[in-house]
Amino acid sequence: MDNSALPSCPKCGCEYTYEEGNLYICPECSHEWSKFDEPQDEGGFMVKDAHGVILQDGDTITIIKDLKVKGSSSVVKVGTKIKNIRLVGGDHDIDCKIPGIGAMGLKSEFVKKV
Repeated sequence: MDNSALPSCPKCGCEYTYEEGNLYICPECSHEWSKFDEPQDEGGFMVKDAHGVILQDGDTITIIKDLKVKGSSSVVKVGTKIKNIRLVGGDHDIDCKIPGIGAMGLKSEFVKKV
């Protein structure tokens, strides 16, 4: 495959990427990404759940681990279903309203898409 058919690096924009197995690799910044990754959205970031499934605004998710709520004695239990999420940038990349608790930010590594 010639270099013109390979995608540019999504991190630095380098056009001299190469492929190795199922990965594309950038020689300038050493960024690696899968050939099967979907392109990033217009916002410039992509959020995946704990199993690698891409999340979108409005999705329904389920909690996969008991989560303590900071500053409270409350716990969000495994299996709690949360509807209509909103994706945001930052450490906690999901904003949502949890039934019985209220508005909260979650890390995508503790959820799975339903």
